[in-house]
Amino acid sequence: MKKLVQLYMNSYRGLSTEAWLLALVMLINRTGSMVIPFLSMYMASELHFSKAQVGMVLGCFGLGSVCGSWLGGWLTDRLGNFRVQATSLLLAVPIFIILPQFRTFESLAGMIFLLTLVADTFRPANSVAVARYAKPENLTKAYSLNRMAVNLGFSVGPALGGFLAMISYSWIFYGNAIAALSAAVVFIIFFRNRKPRSTAPLQQKEEKIITKNDRNAYRDVPFIVFNVFCCLFSMAFFQLLSTVPLYYKEVIQLSEVQIGMLLGFNGFSIVVFEMLLVHGVERRFSPRQVMIFGTAVAGISYFMLSIPLGIAWLYFAMFVLCVGEMLTLPFTATISASRATPNTQGAYMGFNSLAFAAANIFSPYLGTYVAAHFGYQTLWFGTAGLLIFTSIGFSWILKKM
Repeated sequence: MKKLVQLYMNSYRGLSTEAWLLALVMLINRTGSMVIPFLSMYMASELHFSKAQVGMVLGCFGLGSVCGSWLGGWLTDRLGNFRVQATSLLLAVPIFIILPQFRTFESLAGMIFLLTLVADTFRPANSVAVARYAKPENLTKAYSLNRMAVNLGFSVGPALGGFLAMISYSWIFYGNAIAALSAAVVFIIFFRNRKPRSTAPLQQKEEKIITKNDRNAYRDVPFIVFNVFCCLFSMAFFQLLSTVPLYYKEVIQLSEVQIGMLLGFNGFSIVVFEMLLVHGVERRFSPRQVMIFGTAVAGISYFMLSIPLGIAWLYFAMFVLCVGEMLTLPFTATISASRATPNTQGAYMGFNSLAFAAANIFSPYLGTYVAAHFGYQTLWFGTAGLLIFTSIGFSWILKKM
């Protein structure tokens, strides 16, 4: 036990103060992550939307995320990550507050698009901030710390959201608004006068930030192919936030509290194990090897969902999915940041965020369509197969990169 604690402490060693502060902001923001995991159930149970309508609204969620990711990367290269992050957090607050008033399919779809457009401009700006404030030798650790904060918040948010949903689904939106406002206040206090460890020039109207030595993220063919496989991974993985909660509710017949606890277990497992796992594997294996294995493990977890063996089995399947997530997602950010130059970090991180966000346009609709027409068993087999295919794809493209 003592050695395990020592290893855990070593995994955090060397991280900058700014990396910890960014993680704190992310933790506060994601503690309010109540809307996303309960959105599909809210539409199905409270608003009585069909599965097709649920899938289309969640597709608008993904479309807004795509636009927000692109816009966030574009704005970050021009305005700097501080302004983009602060503005995104502050503008999200009133949208969360008024969202429960929109109860028709068309109006809710529009508001969900606006919400994710605003909220997801934060993501590439935050990724750039991590790269700017982290020590170069600790970049993967810094991203893992940030993800740990995300998942610590996600372990609390769904569990709290489950209790609030038992009172009223409207309370999950208000909880998200409070968290976003708190994160904005803390971020502005800590970072308004801080200077990054590495700087990149902001684009001026009369200047070009791209030089002949800088790659263009959107013309970098190997990076484009890499992002296609990131998108496929996301399409499969993020069934966790669309069809999996519906499966728990409709087939397994769990309560909102039980679903919140089960989804929160995902975040809790990552908090406990990710830094240890990343610290251990990055010294022994290449990012390519880790991502191949991690994607395949995620596929196994979805196959496990096709075997109904009770609540304990669902927790075990969730833990297996967590292992796959921990072995894949931190290294996608590291690879993207490493391939960029200081002048193009915003574009590269924005493109990578866009790859994950793009999946949310198609993933919810395809997932709900397959579940409605062919059943959840078919969905889980198809999701597992897609992840195995993506594992092979990562093996091929990362060897070329």
